Amino acid sequence: MYAIVKAGGKQYRVEKGDTLLVDRMSEDEGAKVALEPLLIAGDDKDPVFGGADLGKVKVEAVVRGHERGKKIHVLKFKPKRGYKKRMGARADLTRLEISDIKRGGR
Repeated sequence: MYAIVKAGGKQYRVEKGDTLLVDRMSEDEGAKVALEPLLIAGDDKDPVFGGADLGKVKVEAVVRGHERGKKIHVLKFKPKRGYKKRMGARADLTRLEISDIKRGGR
């Protein structure tokens, strides 16, 4: 069974036991987090896309740690003017492990 969840304005396809990197969350390491499900499918039952049935679905994750992403280099350049500016940035990320996907009701 898999679910499509929303975390940090992005959507991810997750299954139980998966790990994923999302934008930094304020929760401490080891804390449980409930993710917002958008779809659940992949088992013998019908997929759930929305409505009251989706409100019964629970996707739980555990915060495994906080990390920094790979450095991204940015170069601004204007030809014939002698202007060159190099900058870099690293994203703050949180590693989540999906602990459980529960289909409520039925």
